[in-house]
Amino acid sequence: MNSVIKIKEITQKEVWEDFLMGCQAKTFLDSWNWGEFQKKMGFVSGGKIWRLGVFDNNKLILVALAVKIVAKRGTFLLLPHNPVITDTGKIHRSDLCILYKILLEELKKIAKKESCSFIRISPIWERTDENIKVFKDLGFRKAPIHMHPEASWKLDISESEQELLMNMRKTTRYLIKQAQKNKDLEIFQSPTFAKAMAGKQDIKDIEIFNNLYQKVVKSQHFIPFSLDYLRNEFSVFQQDNQISLFFVKYKGEIIASAFVLFWSNIGFYHHAALSPEYHKIPAAYLLQWEAIKEAKKRGCVLYDFWGYVNPKEQPKHPWAGPTLFKMGFGGKAYDYVKTQDLVLSPKYWLTYIIETTRKKKRGI
Repeated sequence: MNSVIKIKEITQKEVWEDFLMGCQAKTFLDSWNWGEFQKKMGFVSGGKIWRLGVFDNNKLILVALAVKIVAKRGTFLLLPHNPVITDTGKIHRSDLCILYKILLEELKKIAKKESCSFIRISPIWERTDENIKVFKDLGFRKAPIHMHPEASWKLDISESEQELLMNMRKTTRYLIKQAQKNKDLEIFQSPTFAKAMAGKQDIKDIEIFNNLYQKVVKSQHFIPFSLDYLRNEFSVFQQDNQISLFFVKYKGEIIASAFVLFWSNIGFYHHAALSPEYHKIPAAYLLQWEAIKEAKKRGCVLYDFWGYVNPKEQPKHPWAGPTLFKMGFGGKAYDYVKTQDLVLSPKYWLTYIIETTRKKKRGI
């Protein structure tokens, strides 16, 4: 690599966001606003994050958002769905390793200063033997758990609405049409595009979502995101008109809702809730279709349904049912390299034991 490689913190939002706009492999966890959200949350020690950029002859070629996580099970640096690199197809694998080594040296300095026992990376790289080997050669080992999806179901929404409908599973298309004909079903957004542009924030609607969300938690017995988490996520992304809450009413009662983010020409289906007693009503199909149409209106070319598991390989996994629902809209699976840990201290092994035990208890 005949060039001068330097690493430094990026402090300008425009520089960060403009770089990511030109990258293909990315999620909203890489966004500037996700860093701002992390600052607001209590699990970040003092709101500590680092936005690092690797420059080749003053040209930005890689970014990494590192978050300090302080938990009962241990303290570590987390890189959620990053680092993100531009033009990966044009960079030789050996040069990519050099870039990662440079980044890791800086991360190790931060980790040492912050008393972190390991560095955890949730890569957004395609899960190939070659990509897995890169992390192995750098001294990483597979993490006992993942903190963000390691696979996702995504749909190209650059086609027309009619084409998207035709590419859906027949049952999905039928249920959408049935929901549209049902006069008892009503769908709306919070905030609407107009309200968002006017700077109006319907924060109270987060509580409405949470009430429905808690019903699902009680029914399905999973660990929920806190109300503060939901409020902070909504408020941070709403400032840039990058998020909407979708609601479906049935006979005047809200029975389904979802958080959908719109960032860097991608729509993300992040949180959702459907009242357990109304599963036979096709509200979720109507909601999803309206969210996809909204993403198209906002100029998105891709719709990310978020977490995915292979229902055939893992039929008893908690995500198997939701995945089958997502697959009905068309699209394909994207598998990422499994979450990787770089051990820096013997304290890591206590974290490893705790997380391994939790994973077995949750059946995932």
